[in-house]
Amino acid sequence: MAVIVRAPAGWLWWPGVLAAGIGALVPGLTGRRIGVLAGAALFLVAAVVVFAVRRKRYRELARAASRAGKSVFLQDRAVTVRARRRALRWWLLLAFLAAVGSSFAVPAAGGMLLAGLGAGLWAKALWLGRWERANDALLWVRTERVSRGRPAGKAVDAYQTTGIVAGDAGPGGARRQRTLAPTAR
Repeated sequence: MAVIVRAPAGWLWWPGVLAAGIGALVPGLTGRRIGVLAGAALFLVAAVVVFAVRRKRYRELARAASRAGKSVFLQDRAVTVRARRRALRWWLLLAFLAAVGSSFAVPAAGGMLLAGLGAGLWAKALWLGRWERANDALLWVRTERVSRGRPAGKAVDAYQTTGIVAGDAGPGGARRQRTLAPTAR
């Protein structure tokens, strides 16, 4: 479930950094200094708001999570990431273009806002990862319940849990580290 939160984070962060860099090259209407300061404020506000939004709902669903049955199919992390990014690709492209375009008015601010959204999602995924490590369980959400990519939306009525080594995702939606077994000589 944290994979759904984490998937667009990189695609918001890196284009945001690129848009902010491009925006810093343009003098803009307000000037670079005001643009960068406004962008820094927008970065912090966006990161905090995205991190804080719906945390109570995440906690409630996590507390009420039931153990996944043996008949439940778990979707691979790579498939989930690919599907999320494919669903959001046009929105992300439009957001990048808007961030670059806004640099002509307020340099770098739009890009820093975009990067702040990515940082907030990344922080939320790390927070979910800490919960998963503390409870020694991975949270899963049924893919047909995720409406418009919201893992804590109205359509999601429950989470399921598995052991920490189920599937190919680790806590927080990261790739699970594969350890090689020592070979016998």
